[in-house]
Amino acid sequence: MDIKEIIDTNFRGNIYIVQNGQVLYERENGFADLPNEISNTIETKFASASAGKVFVAAGILQLIERGRIKFDDTLGMLLDIPLNQIDRDVTVRQLLNHTSGVPDYFDESIMDEYEELWADYPNYKIRHNSDLLPLFINKPMMYPRGEKFQYNNSGYVLLAMIIEKVTGMYFDRYLQESVFDQCGMASTGYYELDRLPAKCANNYIYCNETNDYRTNIFSVDVKGTGAGGAFITVRDIIRFWTNLLEGNIISKAFVSDMLSKQSGDGGDAEEGYYGYGVWIIDNPDGKDFAYFQGCDPGVSFISEYNPNNGMISVLVSNYGDNVWREMRKIREVLY
Repeated sequence: MDIKEIIDTNFRGNIYIVQNGQVLYERENGFADLPNEISNTIETKFASASAGKVFVAAGILQLIERGRIKFDDTLGMLLDIPLNQIDRDVTVRQLLNHTSGVPDYFDESIMDEYEELWADYPNYKIRHNSDLLPLFINKPMMYPRGEKFQYNNSGYVLLAMIIEKVTGMYFDRYLQESVFDQCGMASTGYYELDRLPAKCANNYIYCNETNDYRTNIFSVDVKGTGAGGAFITVRDIIRFWTNLLEGNIISKAFVSDMLSKQSGDGGDAEEGYYGYGVWIIDNPDGKDFAYFQGCDPGVSFISEYNPNNGMISVLVSNYGDNVWREMRKIREVLY
């Protein structure tokens, strides 16, 4: 069966699939600017929500490989902020693989909608990692460090703050110079919603009450943080994977660790385990699949690497369309 025959014709966003450098499938659909009917193109920059954690993980692994920090360095050693009830002995490794237990400002196990965060704390205040501290710094640990895996947004905010402390640069500037520029990702960056550059897609949320769409400008951080929020193009994501796998960002030994099971129990077979900044799907018939993903109001993203056939898939929607359902179809047909 041809992949073109099974992809939902109503999917709005971009899909890009390559295998060993050759484009297998490319599709752009929907409007980047709905009222003005400006279409998404291959050059459209999309918000990617939590997918940005993979960039933070790569930046942290760079610093470890260069001897600037260690896996077992602790929050108390690396950050000079009041940690209050947060365990000072939480390690970099535990932050990377979501076993830290630090209080999560958006605990996805009990909160349904990200925009609930901004009922009492305006989202336009979030322009740096430190701006998120009031949302979690005074809360207790969720569980003792290292006890279990639980996906944690605050952990990656703290990792980004570690990058800033160690390098003396805002984390997005460090990632720009040390990851994006190194990979030729000229259209990737962390942009403020009130200062978006050209070719950025707006993100749309459907409103049942009015039977129309609104943008997500009041529903997400005004600028991305370590927890996510980078704007990307589908081709830039391919450039990231390619350079990562070739050892151009971190050594291949570190890449192997990054794309290996570090935490989680695989209880949800589709979600899988967790490496460093990426999810891992167990594959008993070959090498495991690795993917990173993101979901915000009006945003959905997934990109997956299949090491068994050299295939990389990127799916992103600025309407929050179901990228996971389409990714399952890709696995069924092309894997």
